[in-house]
Amino acid sequence: MTYKVVIMYDNEYEGYVVEVPQLVGCMSQGKTIDEALANTKDAIQGWLLVEQKHGRLDTTEVGEIFLGEVTV
Repeated sequence: MTYKVVIMYDNEYEGYVVEVPQLVGCMSQGKTIDEALANTKDAIQGWLLVEQKHGRLDTTEVGEIFLGEVTV
């Protein structure tokens, strides 16, 4: 299954933080984008195993995601 991810650079961490919006609470990080995405694959597998174990697995498809930026 394919999951959409949001990748953000974190200045304090000095690396990338990745969120998987379709899997609530599923996040990971890495110093490079490649490392962050590899870690995210592990996080997704772990998230799915835990949710399945507890009978809470509901991975409904996410439609279009619009990512933008607002400066105030």
